[in-house]
Amino acid sequence: MKNIILFFLITGLAGCATVPPYTGPTLPVAVSGVSGVSHRVEAGQTLWRISKFYNVDIDDIVRLNHISENSVIEIGQVLLIPAPVKMPNIPVKFSRDDFIWPLRGKIITGFGSSYRNLINRGINIQAPAGSDILATRAGRVVFYSSSFGNFGKTVIIDHGDGLYSVYSRISNIFVQSGENVPRGTSIGRVGTSIRDKNNYLHFEIRKGATPQNPLFYLP
Repeated sequence: MKNIILFFLITGLAGCATVPPYTGPTLPVAVSGVSGVSHRVEAGQTLWRISKFYNVDIDDIVRLNHISENSVIEIGQVLLIPAPVKMPNIPVKFSRDDFIWPLRGKIITGFGSSYRNLINRGINIQAPAGSDILATRAGRVVFYSSSFGNFGKTVIIDHGDGLYSVYSRISNIFVQSGENVPRGTSIGRVGTSIRDKNNYLHFEIRKGATPQNPLFYLP
């Protein structure tokens, strides 16, 4: 099953493109009159962490609160968490299992942007050439390519729970297929795109083969 998911994940990357600059998110609004509990977003919380705390699928929270795919949540925003709600004994703010930013820089292309009928299924993070790219979360390297079409050097990490992270536009890769990498491991360095004449990392998070907005997962 994982091999099938990985196949669609890899082939699905071909539908992504370099697209116009990021125009910024819109503020989601919670829905009233639906069974559930309210949650006020605090500093450091992500949609993914909130969904894990309440043991609710992140997609259910997104749908119930009409959160568009290119949105972000904000501190103080009230989210409706759909019933039934189960609250396990885990922190809602931070965990060693959380995602971290693979690179600190400016988002120059947002998730879901389109150009010439091609959709960006991740985010592009601009940073100086040679900047370290970090594993966003612990996992196993399941794909490595030194030349993956327009994406150049590409790495995919399987995080073991149906989530994958994708890193493209890398100048040097420091990991190998089959290698287990802790969160924060340097997996490569930012390269320069000859096509775009820019230095950036193309970064994706996928649930199975389905693209997710990385900003739902990154703090």
